[in-house]
Amino acid sequence: MEKKNRQIKIGIGLILLSGVAFAVMLIIPFLEIEKQVKIVWASSAFIVMEVLFYTGGFFVGKELFKKYKNYLNPKTWFKKKSN
Repeated sequence: MEKKNRQIKIGIGLILLSGVAFAVMLIIPFLEIEKQVKIVWASSAFIVMEVLFYTGGFFVGKELFKKYKNYLNPKTWFKKKSN
């Protein structure tokens, strides 16, 4: 049971870390560097973000991953919950 809890904590940490990679990706266009470098850095940040997010999803398990994925999806933020 303790191993499962640790695995879930690692997964949640990776999902949160993917948010950091997303923030970095949003900051890159405002840096004063060459366009080619911006493209490479932004693409790399996007790939890292996706890898971290889905690796975290693997660690937390299918049900919890779906919950977090829906929670982090901006499309679902303002929808009313049906009773």
